[in-house]
Amino acid sequence: MEKEMIELEAGAGGEKSNRLIAQIRRNFSASRRWKNTQDDGASFRIGKEQLVFTTDAFIVDPIFFPGGDIGKIAMCGTINDLSVMGARPIGIGLSLVIEEGFPEEDLQKIMESIGKISKITGVPIVTGDTKVTERGKIDKLEITTSGVGLAKKIINNSGAQAGDAVIASGNLGEHAVALLASRFNYKTKIRSDCRPLTLEIQSVAKYMTSCKDPTRGGAAAVLNEMAEKSKVKIILEEDALPFAKETVALSELLGIDKFSFPSEGRFVATVPQKYAKKAIQILRKFNKEAKIIGAVTRGRGLYLKTSLGGVKKIDIPRGKLIPRIC
Repeated sequence: MEKEMIELEAGAGGEKSNRLIAQIRRNFSASRRWKNTQDDGASFRIGKEQLVFTTDAFIVDPIFFPGGDIGKIAMCGTINDLSVMGARPIGIGLSLVIEEGFPEEDLQKIMESIGKISKITGVPIVTGDTKVTERGKIDKLEITTSGVGLAKKIINNSGAQAGDAVIASGNLGEHAVALLASRFNYKTKIRSDCRPLTLEIQSVAKYMTSCKDPTRGGAAAVLNEMAEKSKVKIILEEDALPFAKETVALSELLGIDKFSFPSEGRFVATVPQKYAKKAIQILRKFNKEAKIIGAVTRGRGLYLKTSLGGVKKIDIPRGKLIPRIC
């Protein structure tokens, strides 16, 4: 019998990816004390607070890109996974797998990026591990970061309610544009949106009913997941879409849906309509492009209301989609 092989597929929300994860999970016993184990971080009550724990592996091509490098994205990615859960990050574990022959100068630049984000956010590197593997066994460098944080109240991606507004903290997809432009030598002024989100999220956390950072699979993946878990329908407004003109242009040039472009320094959230304008007013202190992009209604799924008044479904990204981008 021919063995089934693991294939490259869209990261978040892909049908094959979900099936593979489900197969892996069957090997592990569930814990009753750990909650939110299928969200960006698992939570565990300690006294009056919740400890939130997350982990992520990063393989990025190229490892240096406009606006950052693999070290910056590893730190920001893990800090943001804690932050969208409502947690204050308090420590990071750092693991490196380095290909033999990797330039020490490049490694030092990446470590400096990690140290800079640690200093800016006040989140220390508290433990770690380093391995060197034979040339050709991996492509340059793989970084795994694990993080812990504390939250007084958990924000998850299943709390969206009919009547909420959908907000974006800024233009989406610019991390994808920066990396793809580097790969294809495409000239653009856009830099990766990679940045830590803790302060932004905490500034409006009290208004949120759900929150997610659109990394792998982009807005299409995370908003579909939010709609499915919350058992609601999300309708985005075409005239309010948070994409820069250059992002749309590259999407059309490469034939890749802009809704699947990942970000590494943005979040999407739902808030009650009565707080939406207030939340945007606060967020624009961090990013002038923050805006209301849609609404939550009764029903199921993710849809786009076009400028002509039509409505079309936005599906979960499927297939081989922008590999090694985060």
